[in-house]
Amino acid sequence: MISPADAPVDAVFTWVDDTWPGYAATLARYAQTGHDRNPNRTRDNLDMLKYGLRSLAAYAPWIGRVFLVTARPQVPAWLAAGRPGLAIIHHDELMPAEQLPTFNSFAIVSALHRIPGLSRRFLYFEDDMLLARPLGLDHFVDGDGRIRVLCRFRTSRPARLRGSERLSPWNAALAASNHLLDEAFGPRRRPEVGHRPLLIDRAYWEEMERRWPEPFALIRASRFRAPGNVAPEHLYPHYLLATGRARAVSAFRSFRIAYYHGLQNVLPWSWWCLAVTRLLRPSTIALNDGFGARPNPRVVALARRFLERRYPVKSPFEA
Repeated sequence: MISPADAPVDAVFTWVDDTWPGYAATLARYAQTGHDRNPNRTRDNLDMLKYGLRSLAAYAPWIGRVFLVTARPQVPAWLAAGRPGLAIIHHDELMPAEQLPTFNSFAIVSALHRIPGLSRRFLYFEDDMLLARPLGLDHFVDGDGRIRVLCRFRTSRPARLRGSERLSPWNAALAASNHLLDEAFGPRRRPEVGHRPLLIDRAYWEEMERRWPEPFALIRASRFRAPGNVAPEHLYPHYLLATGRARAVSAFRSFRIAYYHGLQNVLPWSWWCLAVTRLLRPSTIALNDGFGARPNPRVVALARRFLERRYPVKSPFEA
């Protein structure tokens, strides 16, 4: 079990920018479906990583090193890459050449525990996640050392739908994950997990991987999210719950803790959803890209103003 006093705890961010020279052409060469080409998953029009690092510096100064994981040779233009406490890790340092290039977030997340020098326990941030108030490690771990798992109101897709062609790649991966969990621990309905930074213990993660080596090999061999892929960020917390090393936080409480907003092109709706953060005062905020092919420039400007006002102080990692 993890003690709230345990240290160090590093942070790992994943990031991609599809405007990087050559990236879009490489993606197009391998893409086969509309989901593969979905710009929501590769666009960086809000500099969310920059504000994520600002939020980390403001609200979790106890974090050790920061690792940024991305495709070679991508590095954000505004990043001071040589600053102490920051390391750039490219995919080819974590995965063999035959699995690259990869556009599959499941594959990338599955390999994060391989980062050289990474602390045993680390916080994994997708680049749309922000801290919103001062947080200690005890926010992520209870007094008994169990990892807190935030549960959403929505139930994840059941195992019986894992082969359905009507599901999105994400929901199909949840169903595939639930299939593994059902076989190991018995069938049950499992909630989706709150979209917030995930505390990962490398020892637990490696144990999970040893239990299901074939599913992990499959996702790493898939350049995009593909049939049969599991979602490690769903499988891991539910594996810990099933083995008694995590504690579920109710959906009602989780809603207040982790605020999630899918950015849409409707200006009044986006204005209202961003305003709600002032009412809820959540611990974390996620602004997920749901713009589609043509982002509304007025909504983009609104989101940028929100981020700059909410996080005006530069992090130590900005040039």
